[in-house]
Amino acid sequence: MPAYRFLAAISVALLIASAACAQSPSEKIVIAYPSRSIASIDLYIAQERGFFRQEGLQADLVQVRGSIAVTAILSGDAHAINNVGTLMRAMERSDIPAKVVSQSLKKNLFWLVAKPEVKSIGDLKGKTFGTTTFGGAQHLAAARLFQKVGLDPDKDITVVIGGDVPAQLQSLISGVIQVAALSPPTVIIARDKFKLKILGSTIDDLPNLQNGLAVSEKLLREKRDLVKRILRARSKANRYFFENERGSSEVLAKYLRVDVPVALESYHLARPAFTMNGIPADKEVEEFLKTDAEFLKLREPVPVAKLFDFSLQREVNQELGIK
Repeated sequence: MPAYRFLAAISVALLIASAACAQSPSEKIVIAYPSRSIASIDLYIAQERGFFRQEGLQADLVQVRGSIAVTAILSGDAHAINNVGTLMRAMERSDIPAKVVSQSLKKNLFWLVAKPEVKSIGDLKGKTFGTTTFGGAQHLAAARLFQKVGLDPDKDITVVIGGDVPAQLQSLISGVIQVAALSPPTVIIARDKFKLKILGSTIDDLPNLQNGLAVSEKLLREKRDLVKRILRARSKANRYFFENERGSSEVLAKYLRVDVPVALESYHLARPAFTMNGIPADKEVEEFLKTDAEFLKLREPVPVAKLFDFSLQREVNQELGIK
């Protein structure tokens, strides 16, 4: 075969191979999250702005209760979950083969909300509080607010599962529950549309590592590259969140079906609570584990290594130039 024909054949073969690679199906993944709120904004942005697709992933974002999500990653029904607060409380009590590989929220984003006739948190004695998951971040954050005014969250407050945050608002309006810890944008809707009373906020409370990304140790061991690609998509989305106020608000408005001004106020309220690089400071981790140990009545804080493995997040940060 003449040389030019051989080279032409090679070129055609390379073009076909390249086209086949470009058309190869994305890898399907499932990521579970517990509630419709700004806490999951990184997932919404990664989906809407195509960051999952850039990593060759077809992500299915599934909303399920926190305890069910934990079971899902251990069974393999989900690849990752973002309600790491619920997972960590379970891990602090027992041996669960999972790791938190990224942390997006380092502060609680909850505001305690009740009907206007409730004048203070102390007036909530004997009332019913609705939460997403028993022992989750929302439940424990509210419990600390109750404790600060002398209420015993185990005896003075009745705690019931009330669905996700928007569902809790509806239960609050109908009177099924008398108090809820709502996050943006639902707390803004509660204040402006339904004229409910905001009794206090948890954002200035102690560090609380709430949402992020967690996977099973099995997936981390056997499909480390897949976990890294998920982290890359999430990290790109998180960078977008910090750099694009308007775009992030538009994504939030679309996913949570609120007006852009409400989403924009939610953005401003929530932005200080997020980590910029997916890794909380050592001091924040130490304070979180110490506070949790006291609240959960553990003899001592659990070792950091039992809960966290940020090694892949550090690799991703270096590759993307995130500090």
